[in-house]
Amino acid sequence: MARGTTGAPRNAPGRDTRNSRAPGFGDPGAGGVTGKRPDQPRSGGSRLIAFVCGRRSKYVVVAFWVLIVAALGGLAGKLQGAEKNDASAYLPSSAESTQELNEQNLFQSKNLNPALVVYVRDGGVTTADLQKAKADARYFASLGAVNGRVAPPAISKDHKAIQTVVGADLGFNSDIGGFVSNVKNAASKESAGLKVYVGGPAASAADQIKIFKGIDTTLLYATLAVVIVLLLLTYRSPVLWLLPILSAGVALTVAQAVIYLLTQHANLTVNGQSEGILVVLVIGASTDYALLLIARYREELRRHADRHEAMAVALRRAGPAIIASGLTVVAGMLCLLAAESNDISGLGPVAAVGIAVGLIAMVTLLPAVLVIFGRWIFWPVRPGFGSAEPTSRGFWSRVGQVISRRPRTVWLVTAILRSAGGPRSTRTWRPPRPMTGTCSSR
Repeated sequence: MARGTTGAPRNAPGRDTRNSRAPGFGDPGAGGVTGKRPDQPRSGGSRLIAFVCGRRSKYVVVAFWVLIVAALGGLAGKLQGAEKNDASAYLPSSAESTQELNEQNLFQSKNLNPALVVYVRDGGVTTADLQKAKADARYFASLGAVNGRVAPPAISKDHKAIQTVVGADLGFNSDIGGFVSNVKNAASKESAGLKVYVGGPAASAADQIKIFKGIDTTLLYATLAVVIVLLLLTYRSPVLWLLPILSAGVALTVAQAVIYLLTQHANLTVNGQSEGILVVLVIGASTDYALLLIARYREELRRHADRHEAMAVALRRAGPAIIASGLTVVAGMLCLLAAESNDISGLGPVAAVGIAVGLIAMVTLLPAVLVIFGRWIFWPVRPGFGSAEPTSRGFWSRVGQVISRRPRTVWLVTAILRSAGGPRSTRTWRPPRPMTGTCSSR
């Protein structure tokens, strides 16, 4: 009797297993879920597997996820607005810089982003230029974001430039770019040869927003493109890749909603960096789990006439590995809570929530959807009941057979070759030179 990678006995390909029930399957139960006979104890995992793969309960699983997305989808869209991208959100709360910023907020608005308007004339500014700068300053003071906070125009020592400081109260979600453009257009109007430049924190913030505008969408599309190409190459099916991607998208939406709730009720710090990592992490990890589950499911479809039983066996054998992998990553991400930096410590829960939701979606939503669509989703190479296993032939199959026959020999030879061919350092250690008492800069 052949054995799988987990050591559990498998049925030979082509053998009808309808009379030898898969784990969690047997006599029909309530809700169309087939389960074990009443005289056989059923574990919690078997009950969950039976529910996810049930003939009617699989639709309940999909409906549950649809309701979750419908209820939380709006909150996911608010996550970007809950980001904290100011300096104090990145630094530890105990840092002197953070304390200084907090004290500074007692004297001025936290969103104060002044703009510096500079007028330049190479031949020297004139009286008319100074009058124009003063008129522009009065206009700047009338703007709502400025509210009168404008320093009088100052002439440079060489009399070639005039500078006006415009105090603008503009937060991260404000239209900083529009404000800067308005200021520059007003200063450039009827300049009569004056060169006008707008700088300072407001202009710098506007440039950063312009550069990074749409980066979340670009990152999402780039990640999806890479994953879709890999799934197409792996499955060689024009339709199968849709199910892992849709399941990963659902997981990402729910994870973003949960993280938004944590920012509102658990004081979790989220910034643009952690949200970008969340997108790549959830889609990447979720598709990894999907690859393992679908590969096992495709194998079992060749051994079981009933796709529900095939998925039950696949979940029971691949589920522990997927869950162990996901929980390991979650535990590793939570270790970031020990970091002093707010952006790093905040990344831990963000990544952990993303992995956890992706894990749950891949062991509940994806199996239910796969069973609903049936074998045709693997088109053009459908794994029919009793068909030959493609992995039983070919080059890598022969390599695996050689390794399985003499695993110890292969291991020893590989270890010896690796040790002999490892990099060696030709440098010799020399003691450091004694200090001469002087230092020089280069």
